[in-house]
Amino acid sequence: MRLPHPIYGLYERRLAASLPKDAVPRHIGVILDGNRRWARSLGESASHGHRRGADKIAELLEWSEEAGVQVVTLWMLSTDNLSRASDELDQLLAIIQDAVADLAARGRWRLQAVGALDLLPPEAAQTLREAQRRTAGIEGLHVNVAVGYGGRREIADAVRSLLRAHAESGTALEDLAETFDVAHIAEHLYTKGQPDPDLVIRTSGEQRLGGFLLWQSVHTEFYFCEAYWPDFRRVDFLRALRSYAQRERRLGR
Repeated sequence: MRLPHPIYGLYERRLAASLPKDAVPRHIGVILDGNRRWARSLGESASHGHRRGADKIAELLEWSEEAGVQVVTLWMLSTDNLSRASDELDQLLAIIQDAVADLAARGRWRLQAVGALDLLPPEAAQTLREAQRRTAGIEGLHVNVAVGYGGRREIADAVRSLLRAHAESGTALEDLAETFDVAHIAEHLYTKGQPDPDLVIRTSGEQRLGGFLLWQSVHTEFYFCEAYWPDFRRVDFLRALRSYAQRERRLGR
């Protein structure tokens, strides 16, 4: 529901004030979905939608900071997206590179590239690595930029990394099999050392994860928003936080 100004502003402020400070998710994952459909509804090109979606990211990070969130994971490009038509993929990768470079240039957030960078064109992979290097010393909000990301690929990469590490240390496969447990996988995920996501938000009305943070989201709460990503507003974000705060988290118990 869209409320007219100034009623909208008053509603947003009251909503923000009503959120309990002790029920803020530490880690939020966001599936930035709906750019192409938003553009299509306006008779515009897909690249126009992707550009408008990229422009929305900094706002989301500002809202997250204000709320006290510690980690945000942005799913900007999946491994499945890499099979899109070359023209659209090239444009999308250029927009992502510009967006990531802009976030890094702000010097406000610590960026970390999560995904199979080896699947990306060298220039795109280098942009992500450089943004991570450039912001490595920044404290505050930690932002995972998921590009070339797939949950199954992440788990496969984690297992591959685990096996290589044990092979280098001389561990026999039989010995590894005897001691292997879930903690070993967690130590080799792209997000190792980070809290698992408490809340995942997906825009555009789609109600599925599509492989996002498969391992980490076992106890995650989900919030599905009807708005396309370029139309996602602060009030939509606050509603997601309110929904999260109202839930009783059992964490598998």
